[in-house]
Amino acid sequence: MSDMVERYLAVWNETDPAARRSAIDDVFTDDVRYVDPLAAVTGRDAQDGLIGAVHRQFPGFVFTPAGPADAHHDLVRFTWRLGPPGEEPPVLGFDVAERGPDGRIRLVLGFLDRVPA
Repeated sequence: MSDMVERYLAVWNETDPAARRSAIDDVFTDDVRYVDPLAAVTGRDAQDGLIGAVHRQFPGFVFTPAGPADAHHDLVRFTWRLGPPGEEPPVLGFDVAERGPDGRIRLVLGFLDRVPA
């Protein structure tokens, strides 16, 4: 499951739109659902749009893992940081992702522990 988390964070860090869309197609199911306190989207197109919006809101920021992943069955929980490389990240949260039968992510439930004021 740690490979899935690495691939998931790599999608969120991809700034090239074509490369990001290709990675989204590889990592997420067609009907992926993503929900956090600020967004609720369904489908790969919407997921791509959400990630692009995060890049516009936080240019130059990167997602990094903030600890080991915890997994059971088809679920994985992991903590992440979002901030400029090498600096204290202003955003901290955790996600719970569910893997579908084909091994791709079909559901992500996100929680924000720290956000900028």
